[in-house]
Amino acid sequence: MRAASSRPSLMVLTLVLAALCVVVVDGRNHIHKQKPHGHGGVGGRHNKASGANGATVVSSPAVPPEDADEPPPLLVPPPPIGTGIVPSDPATPTQPEQQPCVFDVRAFGAAGESTADDTDAFRAAWSAACAVQSGVLLVPSDGTFTIASTTFSGPCQPGLVFQVDGVLMPPDGPDCWPPSDNRRQWLVFSNLDGMTLRGAGTIEGNGEEWWNLPCKPHRGPNGSTLHGPCDSPTLIRFFMSRNLVVEGLRVENSPEFHFRFDGCSDVLVDGLFISAPANSPNTDGIHVENTERVRIYNSKISNGDDCISIGTGSYDLDIQNISCGPGHGISIGSLGVHNSQACVANVTVRNAVIRNSDNGLRIKTWQGGAGSVSGIAFDGVLMENVRNCIIIDQYYCLDKRCMNASTAVRVANVSYSNVRGSYDVRSAPIHFACSDAVPCTNVTMSEVELLPFSGELVDDPFCWSAYGVQQTPTIPPISCLQDGLPESLLDDLDLKCP
Repeated sequence: MRAASSRPSLMVLTLVLAALCVVVVDGRNHIHKQKPHGHGGVGGRHNKASGANGATVVSSPAVPPEDADEPPPLLVPPPPIGTGIVPSDPATPTQPEQQPCVFDVRAFGAAGESTADDTDAFRAAWSAACAVQSGVLLVPSDGTFTIASTTFSGPCQPGLVFQVDGVLMPPDGPDCWPPSDNRRQWLVFSNLDGMTLRGAGTIEGNGEEWWNLPCKPHRGPNGSTLHGPCDSPTLIRFFMSRNLVVEGLRVENSPEFHFRFDGCSDVLVDGLFISAPANSPNTDGIHVENTERVRIYNSKISNGDDCISIGTGSYDLDIQNISCGPGHGISIGSLGVHNSQACVANVTVRNAVIRNSDNGLRIKTWQGGAGSVSGIAFDGVLMENVRNCIIIDQYYCLDKRCMNASTAVRVANVSYSNVRGSYDVRSAPIHFACSDAVPCTNVTMSEVELLPFSGELVDDPFCWSAYGVQQTPTIPPISCLQDGLPESLLDDLDLKCP
């Protein structure tokens, strides 16, 4: 039960702590240090440095670590000789770096005993941290905190950090979910600019009871599904926000998607460990939709669905040093469902490992849609026992009742370079099933070598309405790509996307 009588005292405590953060300058940098989990990216290694607040900071591959032997730069460089400036001249004042102001949720009444409801304490701590510059909401390392579905909204002051060093989790399963709470999302971060979610702790999703609902795929008798309420919460959703950083966390067993970025821009995801059983339904690791300028680095994801899924409205994604599997690989789509328009452009995947997965690199669209997928580059991907290593499917359908259509989301300018490894021989390693009306075009293959994980070589890649070029010989040989462009597209090159 949430104690309503404690709210006035919490409000007073919030105001007092906020005032202290404004006045106190020294001695307030006391975020708990925690040893890292050692669950970095591919190979389990990534560069780490200690930030100003003592928390672990993971450096992206695009930013080399600073040389520890190099002396720190001068805040105010000396004046050049001959300028006439004497020691008595007033110096240009320097602004000290804003120090973080830490709001430990225990100070707001959180018990951290797993069975207690700490929702009100988190909401009060958020209000206090949001109101000051460089505020830190701290989930300490010595507790397990349970909170109900909550939206943490902005706008907030610059430099806000949500630091999870302990364990944070939702109620245990649908039977424990408060009836008044949203059953489709748990933590939502909305309308924020410049927020960081990080820590050495764990966000535990308690998803097993959600996965076992009879309406989930293959949960009913004889592998069927049953009617009934089937909403399950996304664990962490960022909505209509920008300049976001998510780093260093362990996130497990989400009821549905682990992370969802929706309507966001300028996102950095770095050093995550995401885990759920291989048979957990719809537990995508990271889903991106209507979001642009996204960097996903140095993370390990094993789950029951797509490792990374990319939906419509996604532009300029850079994905590097990712380990996936088991799961469904890295997917663009599905796109164009219910005759909708879908647009995805400029996606790069580099230095990835995909193991023991149903799919490797997949683009999937529904018949009847419109729009385009273009500017996609897969470079330096290692496969190990993957059933469908390379697949473009413009006939995606969840059952056998889908009708043929004369329109489709166009797939163009897709390159596969240095893709190597082994495949499950139950399926051909390369499968291009493209639309008759809107074929796939400018598909480029270079240094693609895929051998059977066990059993006999399958040497029959499948192509239908696929146009492109082999820049080097491919293993297995692929001779079904057609040259040039189809006549049906020569007069209509409008992709109908921004």
